[in-house]
Amino acid sequence: MNNYKYVYFFGDGKADGTAGMKNLLGGKGANLAEMSNIGLPVPPGFTITTEVCTYYYQHERTYPEELKPQVEEAIKNVEEILGKKFADSENTLLFSVRSGARISMPGMMETVLNVGLTSDTIPGLIKQTKNERFVYDSYRRLISMYSDVVMEKAMGIRPKEGQGVRHQLERLLENVKKKNGYKNDTDLTADDLKELTEQMKLKVEEVLGEAFPDNPHDQLWGGISAVFQSWNGKRAKSYRKIEGIPEEWGTAVNVQAMVFGNTGDRSATGVAFTRDPATGENQFYGEWLINAQGEDVVAGIRTPFALNNRAKQDFNKHLPSLEEKMPEVYQKLSDIRDKLERHYKDMQDLEFTIEDGKLWMLQTRVGKRNGIAALRMAVEMQREGLIPKEDAVLRVKPSQLDELLHPMVDPKLESSHTPIGKGLPAGPGGANGKIVFTADSAEELGTKGEKVILVRDETSPEDVHGMKPAQAILTSKGGMTSHAALVARGWGKCCVVGCGDLRIDMENKKATFGDKVLKEGDWITLNGTKGLVYEGELPLVAIDPEQNEHYKQMLNWADQLRRLKVRTNTDTPADTKKALEFGAEGIGLFRIEHMFYGENSEEPLFILRKMIMSNSEKERRAVLDELFPYMKSDIKSTLSVMDGYPVTVRLLDPPLHEFVPKQASGREKLARELRIDTDELKQRFENLHESNPMMGHRGVRLGVTYPEITETQVQAILEAAAELTQEGKTVYPEIMIPVLGHVNELRHQKNIVERVYQRVLEKYNLDKLDHLVGTMIEIPRACLTADQIAEVAEFFSFGTNDLTQMGFGFSRDDIGGFLVHYLEQGILPDDPFQTIDQEGLGLLIKMGVEKGRNTDPKLKIGICGEHGGDPESVKFCHRVRMDYVSCSPFRVPIARLAAAQAAVEEAKMN
Repeated sequence: MNNYKYVYFFGDGKADGTAGMKNLLGGKGANLAEMSNIGLPVPPGFTITTEVCTYYYQHERTYPEELKPQVEEAIKNVEEILGKKFADSENTLLFSVRSGARISMPGMMETVLNVGLTSDTIPGLIKQTKNERFVYDSYRRLISMYSDVVMEKAMGIRPKEGQGVRHQLERLLENVKKKNGYKNDTDLTADDLKELTEQMKLKVEEVLGEAFPDNPHDQLWGGISAVFQSWNGKRAKSYRKIEGIPEEWGTAVNVQAMVFGNTGDRSATGVAFTRDPATGENQFYGEWLINAQGEDVVAGIRTPFALNNRAKQDFNKHLPSLEEKMPEVYQKLSDIRDKLERHYKDMQDLEFTIEDGKLWMLQTRVGKRNGIAALRMAVEMQREGLIPKEDAVLRVKPSQLDELLHPMVDPKLESSHTPIGKGLPAGPGGANGKIVFTADSAEELGTKGEKVILVRDETSPEDVHGMKPAQAILTSKGGMTSHAALVARGWGKCCVVGCGDLRIDMENKKATFGDKVLKEGDWITLNGTKGLVYEGELPLVAIDPEQNEHYKQMLNWADQLRRLKVRTNTDTPADTKKALEFGAEGIGLFRIEHMFYGENSEEPLFILRKMIMSNSEKERRAVLDELFPYMKSDIKSTLSVMDGYPVTVRLLDPPLHEFVPKQASGREKLARELRIDTDELKQRFENLHESNPMMGHRGVRLGVTYPEITETQVQAILEAAAELTQEGKTVYPEIMIPVLGHVNELRHQKNIVERVYQRVLEKYNLDKLDHLVGTMIEIPRACLTADQIAEVAEFFSFGTNDLTQMGFGFSRDDIGGFLVHYLEQGILPDDPFQTIDQEGLGLLIKMGVEKGRNTDPKLKIGICGEHGGDPESVKFCHRVRMDYVSCSPFRVPIARLAAAQAAVEEAKMN
């Protein structure tokens, strides 16, 4: 590693690095280098690479021996450019020390300003600037920042709430203001600040047991180490987890000559965006403060001024804008704004300082934006000729479309509230309502127009009547594919599951979140997109995507660019119509058992229960004849809505015990109808008991043991298709056999389908009826033997929910107790029920696709698990050459965009 380059210089119109070196220099360092290279006014400095961060953690928090001499050489370069010297008592140079990861992590890591101020350098700086107040204001900022960042946080000290050293130093500042009747920090005189800094140093030693360092080099290396330490700080780790940023990336450190916005009324500091980050409008937007340093703008200590007159709001309309106060500086900043946006071809987030009337650029980075703004910027930049439509499609995160598809909690108000609980984000958007604990209460109050949230340990099919009228669902147990999660997503309903902080006391009608106790009727608000629970009624923001021209344009481009088709998982005509509005190109999963869960399900469910309790084929066939009209009607309604599109109908899949009535009244009614006593019924119930029902008598196994069940379902599908065909509709039913593990199971069931098919042709006097027979690939053995199964199947649909369950050995309804810990501790990078495990189960899926296509190159292949609406999983499906993905109606636009991004990314790689 001799002569290895760890330090990259920038400044004076040149730099060692470029914008393309973000992996090595971090986003901030790469962009500082780029701004220098294109001639912008950037204070000189240097970047210590991310490789040093990696070395630091791999070598017990030490540095490579080459680093120190390279840093010293870079400091000399800065000194030569500015004509000042670091640690010099007469003509001193000060530095800022800042973090800089590859991807912007605003506020998550640490910064130290004014490094180099000591008892030895302060007199020289006062003489140099003739501004004693400015020097001591800078010194008190250094003491506050450094003691907090370097001496407390980096040392692993975790004080009690409000007892940290920075809080205690701020109280000293407030005492001075109170004693003298000052309103703002800027009111303090030089003498006030001089006395305050002495008090602060004494307080630092009292609180931390160590004197504040009075050596510039100690301060510099302390700051550098603190930034590297902050990469593994609590905030940074949490942010990386949310944003999916790999832990091994590390951060760079940027050491830059200080320029000062706090030297007086001709100095200032500010933050700006080249376009409005909230609306996407092509207008320069930002805030600034006179006589301040950068942290003041974002800390909320003082009311910020608007950058220009257009950006003024009620709270600051009486304050001067930069455009008014310093018009020449504002014009220079506006010109830089235009130059940077043309250069980077994206909205930029800028930080600047004005020192005695001279403008300096401290940072540019791609600006954070909400979904509405992201869409508008991408579309308008394409129309302006800045970017092609392929790049525009990549500019919007698929998840950002959620903001247009569901009401959401008002983000401004949400940011000022602390959640009382956190679970898994099972159903998107926001909702608020009164707590209710039973489905009956939810139905009673919800149908009267009252806003309620159903709060349960977990839900079952018997709760559906209360789930539908509820504004949202909150459960203490369950995972992303639990009953509550699946139902909520299908409806586009807000839902949070597996909230480990929640304890329910049904007897006393109370819900406890940690030490917060709420009772039935109290209001709560859910953020289903983030999995958060808030006390009280936070307002929601409603958005209609069809009224957004940028949304429609973006999805039009997505449809032009994508190869992967997008279907929907839906079970009712109403949901099917909604899916078509969202752009679905067929149904990838119509669950035949839905008719026993949803609206008007009482009668068919009762008949099904009679069938389950039947003791002979004759009894079963008699009951199936009763059930047949309901099946055919339900299927026909959905096929009719999907005129011209394929509809995959999955035969009965759940274990039969799920349909057994749990209440005594339901059991008594069933016994009367079957003309047996309750003891006999109880015995039949017990005969259904299985130790592991999810791997028991379900799916294809029902059809093998009771062929008449398959026969009735297939007859309902094909007769519905035949009648619609004769009515002039175009229908493409696809019959899907679930839980298949062996090709002979499929042969058995396909024979039944063929017999029924011939009967239907004769009954309706048809020559043929388009249909396919395929299978759900959800058992690992089916992936391993997919070449054999493809000899019989006409399509594969990967059931990734059960495949994940069987591949990991996780019960998807019971993961709430441990999955959060797996994710927090980095044992798993993602919830495998939410994002396909590409390293493990992804290999099985890839194998299944390849084996199936080796047997039949034209084999139609898709997925129908909940992963079909997850952007990363959609992109995986594109890469393994599937034909389609299928997801809940409200995820269809997200899948369309993700599929387009996969195609564009592939094209760019090639």
